[in-house]
Amino acid sequence: MNEASVPNVPAAVGVIGGGRMGAGIAQVFAALGSRVVVVESGEEAAAAARQRLADGLAKAAERGKLDDRPEAVLERVAVVEDVTGLPGHAELVVEAVPERPELKVEVLAGVEAAIGAGTVLASNTSSLSVAELGAALARPERFLGMHFFNPVPPSKLVEIVTPPRVTGDVVDRVTGWVRALGKTDVVVRDSPGFATSRLGVMLGLEAIRMLEEGVADAEAIDNAMELGYRHPMGPLRSTDLVGLDVRLAIADYLHSTLGERFAPPRLLRDKVAAGELGRKAGKGFHDWS
Repeated sequence: MNEASVPNVPAAVGVIGGGRMGAGIAQVFAALGSRVVVVESGEEAAAAARQRLADGLAKAAERGKLDDRPEAVLERVAVVEDVTGLPGHAELVVEAVPERPELKVEVLAGVEAAIGAGTVLASNTSSLSVAELGAALARPERFLGMHFFNPVPPSKLVEIVTPPRVTGDVVDRVTGWVRALGKTDVVVRDSPGFATSRLGVMLGLEAIRMLEEGVADAEAIDNAMELGYRHPMGPLRSTDLVGLDVRLAIADYLHSTLGERFAPPRLLRDKVAAGELGRKAGKGFHDWS
């Protein structure tokens, strides 16, 4: 590929939600020169989002993964409390709010009303039907799924999910942006769980059932997949990283759409009820304290 054909990141990007995923998405675009506006509701949540970004940039710099000073990158990011603060010239806005369909539909409708007609709107959903999320949008042809992985900065993959009404030029633009981030894209048709969550959740649920049945302990199950099958992370560690509550929500959705093979094990429900949500809580299938 010659230099003239190398895609660039968008000049202006919006991110809706400043949690772990949203902050990571904002970080990777800002690190490569995009001006990024993060929308997070409430003064306290907005401050937490900005701190999350600062912490992420500091870690990237410590690891030698940042080409600019963390302070300089952070200056390219604004955190606002309402979608009316999104830049009208934004080329891309990524929704990264919690995985609740009704919340995402409401947020996406509000965002579409606040952005220009030429802006590409994407959802970072990891499993929900993108077509259903975009059903009420006025411009569904400019809407698709852009599934980043946690943690976003070091992750090499972005799953691009194409609902029936999205146009080919939008898919091409998003693919170019993903490659400009130094990440690899996989383009999949919109279906429950897409490719990654569908396979990843299935493996994770079976690992939980094995633990539940006493086949082996969590360390042994993870080591078996890491050392025997060269998975970079075992299915139970991966579940801890994603969050047991997040994995349960995805499993419930896939169970309702794809059938009994995605029925969540009792052990998963019990751990979520007990607040053992994985790394973010200090305890899940492993101890992270």
